[in-house]
Amino acid sequence: MAIKRFGLIGHPIAHSLSPALFKAGYGGRYPYELIETADFEEAYERFLEGYDGINVTAPFKELAFAKADILSPECKTIGATNLLVKTPEGIKAYNSDYLGVRMWLAEKLRNLGWKEMASTEPFDVLSACEKRATPLAAGIGEWLRNSPVDCFNEPARSEGVGGVLFAADTHRMGKVLIVGLGGAGKAAAAAAESLGMEVIRMNRTIKDDMTRSLDDFRECFREADIIIYNIPAAIPALNELTDKDFATGKPKFIMEANYKNPSFDEAFINRMKEANPLAEYTGGKTWLLYQAVTGYELFTGEKPDLANMSDVL
Repeated sequence: MAIKRFGLIGHPIAHSLSPALFKAGYGGRYPYELIETADFEEAYERFLEGYDGINVTAPFKELAFAKADILSPECKTIGATNLLVKTPEGIKAYNSDYLGVRMWLAEKLRNLGWKEMASTEPFDVLSACEKRATPLAAGIGEWLRNSPVDCFNEPARSEGVGGVLFAADTHRMGKVLIVGLGGAGKAAAAAAESLGMEVIRMNRTIKDDMTRSLDDFRECFREADIIIYNIPAAIPALNELTDKDFATGKPKFIMEANYKNPSFDEAFINRMKEANPLAEYTGGKTWLLYQAVTGYELFTGEKPDLANMSDVL
């Protein structure tokens, strides 16, 4: 039997930790390679010719979405994919950004004190809607098993324009600010809404009436319980935050997607924690780990070694 091959497409990706993470997760049993080119069609053809699955990063997430024969429900909602897998039925698209952020958010909801979610359907790591239960990698799953928040369930869904939409919830559990609405930001927003959270969308470019301007960052930062930051550079408003913006009397959690050049430096994090001991910062490497654990299992059907993967980071 031929050995399965996997890889990552995007540009630029020379800095990516994905090959090292994948090797650590499976002890080098499967090849994992970088396919770096600015030409998406070239990258996609190389996938078709020689790989069983690929991760997809910027700027190709929307283009890869359009190539898939089968879309998982979260991809239909988001309109982007970061993972393509060859199956007997065709090329299937998933979004492990969504799956990984959803796990992280469920943990933070537990920390914020919410005990239950409005949910009816089983959540499956191998697909957000397929009806077969699949356990998460044991390490990350540990807090899930002990958590009163059930991350294996999602709110009921309904069909709507543009694909599968998340049904409206009867209650909201906390407020999350999504800064940056690229592929990862869209995935984070969908994950938050699937858990019943109120979502504030913010972007450099105002996309619609539901999108807030970066000029409103300070106001929205103070209002939100959780901030998910997806812009690959620090915005000036970060330097305008004061102790009053941090010390809201309740936990405040920040997660950042960028791990190469983080926007939140050590001085910022220390100042935030001094003003609010309940505040926490989660860097991009942790986001990468969460989405890698779910994504790699989609590739291989095997749980990766989380401890070895953590050592890489």
